[in-house]
Amino acid sequence: MEAGEQKRRLEYCWIALCISFLLGIGQQVSAQIRYSIPEEVKEGTALGSIAKDLGLEVSSLMDRQFRIVSGSKEELFQINQENGVLYVHKKIDRESLCAGSGVCMVNLKTVIENPLEIHYVEVEISDINDHSPSFPEKEQRLRIYENTLPGADYQLQAARDPDSGSNSVRSYKLSPNDHFEIRVRESDEDRKPFLVLKKAVDREIATTYKLLLTAVDGGNPPRSGNLNINITVLDINDNRPVFSRETYSATLQENSVIGTVVIRVNAADIDEGSNSDIEYSFGTLNSKQHDVFELDQVTGEIRIKGEVDFEDTEVYELDIQASDKGHPPMSANCRVVIKIIDMNDNRPDIEITSLSKSIPEDSKPGTVISLISVTDKDAGIN
Repeated sequence: MEAGEQKRRLEYCWIALCISFLLGIGQQVSAQIRYSIPEEVKEGTALGSIAKDLGLEVSSLMDRQFRIVSGSKEELFQINQENGVLYVHKKIDRESLCAGSGVCMVNLKTVIENPLEIHYVEVEISDINDHSPSFPEKEQRLRIYENTLPGADYQLQAARDPDSGSNSVRSYKLSPNDHFEIRVRESDEDRKPFLVLKKAVDREIATTYKLLLTAVDGGNPPRSGNLNINITVLDINDNRPVFSRETYSATLQENSVIGTVVIRVNAADIDEGSNSDIEYSFGTLNSKQHDVFELDQVTGEIRIKGEVDFEDTEVYELDIQASDKGHPPMSANCRVVIKIIDMNDNRPDIEITSLSKSIPEDSKPGTVISLISVTDKDAGIN
């Protein structure tokens, strides 16, 4: 009795040793049969009759314990010992099983006992278009100077698609616009999109551009993903200040109080930032103009700083310059004509010129004895 039990133990040890040995060298043996199945098929889907394909008797499979002993860690496949069919045990996601775009292959080792046999099976997992292209971020911001020459390019985010082959990213499309286009640079690894300036931008016409980049895969039907592109056009100092008028006119009463605002000139610059900040200054002034008027560099207000006398000067013509703070600065000029209104601030001046020192007593009526002249420095009715 003990001798028989010892004999059975030796047989089991021998079988186990043979299995371990064969499994050890099995990595170097090529597969005997190959199956192919798409990812994401339902659990229980049959790949084929593995027993029939290996030439095994279906009726003996259960007694001989036909089974899979190595392959995927998730036990994706199992063998039905009643009919010898290899079937999907768990749902298969190709992208998690095989990263990248190469061939996705699962190698299975099967064992059948009495007598001991080991068979090798390859299962190719084919890709389906179950993922859409996606970008690392939803939005990409770009800043472009308005003097940038056409042909300049800017690298954009590349879309990623876990699918492989024709189901991966195949093309990029840009929303319709007049200034930009997409150029794709292809390499062995991927396709990189670049935004190319095809027509110069002008910040004074448009300060921003909002575009949509679409990545499309090659599936049927195709799937896509989007990236929002927000472009800010940066200013350069390409515009001069412009006065609201070429010539300003004002009237001013003489003897006006010092500090009185005579007129305000105004210029605007459609650039932005320091390129649109304006400073006002006088052109060349003569001594009288300089003594009478001052100019606020910021507001453009012309004020009185000295005595205004109609009798001294009736009309002042001042040249004003507006300059921006760009590099280099740009400027514009205008003229201000100030007419002085006369005030009745002078008494008449009477001058008598005698023609003789004495008048004869027999002088006739109408005889001219002296000349009287009256002058007034004021004007008009004054």
